[in-house]
Amino acid sequence: MIKFAKKKRGICLEKSLEFDAQEAQRLDTFLADKLSQTRSQTAQLIKKGAVSIDGKQTHKPGLKLKGTEKVAVELPEARQSEPMDVDFDVEVLFEDEDILVLNKPSGVTVHSAPSVKEATLVDWLKKRGVRLSTISGEERHGIVHRLDKGTSGVMVVAKTNEAHSALASQLEDKSMGRYYLAVLTPPLKEELSVVERPIARNPSNRIKMACVEGGKEAKTAFLQLTYSNDEKEQLVACKLFSGRTHQIRVHLESISRHIVGDTVYAANIGKASAEHILLHAYILYLRHPITGKAMQFVAPYDEVFESYLRKKFEMEKVNETTQPEYIVRKFDTASF
Repeated sequence: MIKFAKKKRGICLEKSLEFDAQEAQRLDTFLADKLSQTRSQTAQLIKKGAVSIDGKQTHKPGLKLKGTEKVAVELPEARQSEPMDVDFDVEVLFEDEDILVLNKPSGVTVHSAPSVKEATLVDWLKKRGVRLSTISGEERHGIVHRLDKGTSGVMVVAKTNEAHSALASQLEDKSMGRYYLAVLTPPLKEELSVVERPIARNPSNRIKMACVEGGKEAKTAFLQLTYSNDEKEQLVACKLFSGRTHQIRVHLESISRHIVGDTVYAANIGKASAEHILLHAYILYLRHPITGKAMQFVAPYDEVFESYLRKKFEMEKVNETTQPEYIVRKFDTASF
């Protein structure tokens, strides 16, 4: 439930979101699912006094819900921090009062973090003067879902908390999602391959994720599109059924496949093969968060991806198999 702005303790609150708890679980876990954020992010909201249970404010992220409560989250207006200097531009695929759909370039980090020293996508958004939602906190204004720094492609950004909340719900019920393109080696043997293995932090390398027993459930489908001219590489489409960190790369590594240009999971075929990882979020589908209209967006891949395909693949076959209608139909008619 969305309520209009009000004032509390001298702080102007842009929106109030209210959710019904339906099962016993931790408060921070419950809100992380509802807001499509990490537990640490929702814990900060709770500690700042932005959350109440059945009308009573709480500061305890670990509070145990019984499954019968009403949980309200009050979101402060965005603070006008000065963005960093931005030396890149971003292609806008669609924009209205509620959402902005972008084609993120490879090499651009989505939002700030302690280890990030360069300008981010959020800096670009602020520099452009885009009004953004505040659900994600100061450093992640408007960010509903993200892409790794090296991964290019389509993203949707929320301009309002109402839009953000609706899109987060679509992520949760899988009515919003993306199809990716990747060049991998060696090729897959089956036209359609499904990997369903849990993912967690790699216990021996904290930079990487891995398929680990007891990790979070994850499922990815891979569709063969076309072979390279020497048949040592393959262009594939990927569909995610969950949203784990590095999921596509981890699942490929688990079956001894790697994406060309990946210097983390495939260092031996890394930058010597391509200028950046050849992984691109190609198609985004969603319902408009306010009107409910079904929408689909296609993000063209960049010059590095295009050049590599022209060098190694037959472009007539590439153009035929990367038609969005072909990819969507193949996945929609498959049995998972």
